[in-house]
Amino acid sequence: MKSQSMTRRLAAVGLALAVTGAAAACSASKSSTGAGGSGSGSGGAAAGGTFTVWDPYPQFDSGSAWSQLLAKCGTQAGVTVKRTGFDTTDLTTKVLLAAQQGSSPDVLIVDNPVVSTLADAGVITDTGTTHLDTSGVAPNLLAAGQLAGKTYGVPIGANTLALYYNKAVLTAAGVDITSVKDWSSLTAALAKVHAAGKKGITFSAIGTEEGSFQFLPWFWGSGANLKQLDSSQGVAALSLWTGWLKQGYAPNSVINNTQTTSWQEFATGQYAFSENGTWQLANAKKAGFDYGIIPIPAMNGGTAAAPTGGEFVTIPVQDKTDRYSTSQKLVACLTSADNAQATDTTLSYVAATPAVQAKQVAADPDLQPWVAAVAAAKGRTSDDLGTKYPKISQPMWTAVQAALSGSSSPQAAMTTAQNAAAAATK
Repeated sequence: MKSQSMTRRLAAVGLALAVTGAAAACSASKSSTGAGGSGSGSGGAAAGGTFTVWDPYPQFDSGSAWSQLLAKCGTQAGVTVKRTGFDTTDLTTKVLLAAQQGSSPDVLIVDNPVVSTLADAGVITDTGTTHLDTSGVAPNLLAAGQLAGKTYGVPIGANTLALYYNKAVLTAAGVDITSVKDWSSLTAALAKVHAAGKKGITFSAIGTEEGSFQFLPWFWGSGANLKQLDSSQGVAALSLWTGWLKQGYAPNSVINNTQTTSWQEFATGQYAFSENGTWQLANAKKAGFDYGIIPIPAMNGGTAAAPTGGEFVTIPVQDKTDRYSTSQKLVACLTSADNAQATDTTLSYVAATPAVQAKQVAADPDLQPWVAAVAAAKGRTSDDLGTKYPKISQPMWTAVQAALSGSSSPQAAMTTAQNAAAAATK
């Protein structure tokens, strides 16, 4: 029955993963090297055997702290862990195939927007079935792994977006960063920078999930809801971006920028601001100029909700359910306070629990703005969107491209996007 169900849903799942599988906010490299090998989690005894773990961290080899942690958690659970690291997109495809074949891993670590899709397809278990403890997790982060009232897995940590700023550029333009509190004051700061002969702000508006990921803080910060893309608030968010391009406050290159190329522009030292993620913190420290970080402001003040990136540790469905108790021990070990802090530091993530976040800030005060940004963040599949999100995101990034290129007005672009999203999510 499980195989037939998976076969019926595969086409829909494939579409969703094609949209969200780009890992808009993932620190993992695109290296093809992995550790260990794939194997079936559906065979063997419930304890004392080999348990398989699949993750999206191919950059970590068998000698890495991550691999050593997995081995330690296995030892504590009385089993041997066989780990395989995949590229994020490759991982989700292999998980679907493994589920069809009855050879799913025992533990799966997967990018958070994919969780609801895998849950809807019957690939992963809910925490009620496997008794995973999520009581200490921040509710806004846990929401990315929830569907139809159930929770699927535990977030290993989160990354999100904020505004990096170049202190020298702002000082030369006479801008006090404490004055930037909302959209109007941010735009006023960009005008001063432009008048001083420097460049304003760079971001990624590419026609992929990365573009949607970067647009969402402004969209949500306007008060808009993804179920109504063409609301006056949603149009205002897109008008903000198009206005910046028309006034020369943002470069035309944003239309094709990825988050990486956008960062490279900021790293030249010519820009006042860059919208980018937690994962750029190490690069910022190497940039060669003084920088600061502020949360992305909402339209009328306060912190805008930015989308959460990062992964969930989940337990795939197994034919032999007696394996779940050991898998639960592995997940509990991986997400425990001490281990989560070490892992999140390695990944440049903010921890999923306030208790560990406090420890991170105590160890590195530079993380405080990121903790604030994560506290205001929300999952892309939250608001009970689940598998509908990819069908909304694609029309949204298409609208952003149309408006920024000048081929459509913000209002017309968002109206077209709303019509497409409504048709796709019926």
